This record gives sequence, C-alpha cells and structure tokens, in this order.
Amino acid sequence: MKHILLALILLFFSNNTLYSQNKTIKGRVIAEDFDVLQGVAININDTIEVGKTDIKGFFEIKIPVSENKLTFNFLGLESATIHLTESCDSVDLIMMYDVTYDFIPLKRADKKRKKRYKKLPKIHKQAFKKDIFKTQQPCYDRKFKLLYSEED
Repeated sequence: MKHILLALILLFFSNNTLYSQNKTIKGRVIAEDFDVLQGVAININDTIEVGKTDIKGFFEIKIPVSENKLTFNFLGLESATIHLTESCDSVDLIMMYDVTYDFIPLKRADKKRKKRYKKLPKIHKQAFKKDIFKTQQPCYDRKFKLLYSEED
C-alpha cells in the first residue's frame, strides 16, 4: 500500500512539473531614436505583467513554454505586440513614439505611422552596428496596427 501511495505522489508531482515548464526571454527595449527605455511593462495575455525593463532597458523574464505573444507598454509610446518564433529567446525591440496627429483624418495618420514603422528594420540594424542590440534582426513577428478601419 505504501508503494502505491508513493508512486501516486511521484506521478502527481512529475506530471505537475511538465505543465509548469518555463522559458527565459532576455532582451532590450529602445525608442526609435535609440533612447534607452526604463520601466517598460512586459505582459502576456494582454493583462499579466511578467516583468519590466531595468535602468538600461534590459529585461529577463520567464514565461510558459506555450506562450508566444508578448505586449510591451510604456507611457508616451505605442504599445508593441510581438509573436515569438519557436527558437526565439532574445528579443531586441524598438518602440515607436505615440505621436498625436491633430486635424488630419485617421487614414492619413495611419499612412504617416506606417512610414515610420517601415523604418524599424533599418533602425534595428543600426542599433546592432552600434552594439546596442545583440541580434542583427528580430526573431519575432510584429504586425502594424491601424488606427483606422473601414468597419468604424
């Protein structure tokens, strides 16, 4: 009887650790003009904060292996949502300033934002050359979010 109880306890704890496996993600966050960003909140599931950047913009977080979506938030900057690839464990991210476009239609504001967004890969390479970033190109997917949609 003791052996069966011991086997059940071991099975329970070994099974429990399988579901709680985590992966470590390291990286750095800067603004589009190479300014280091301190205190950027990093969230999973859009609500659960898993970490913040330090005084030099670096971070190290542990997230569940099943999680592949991270959202970065900071006051005065547009939030950035990225989707990690399988082998991605180093995230170097550039956040765009949240600019107010007064007295122009949202379509035109989106056009201006998209123009800035398209410059991010070039800025990433420059940051790599300046030894700000450790990766030459991002290992994650990031999509542009429109302010304007035809459905509104």
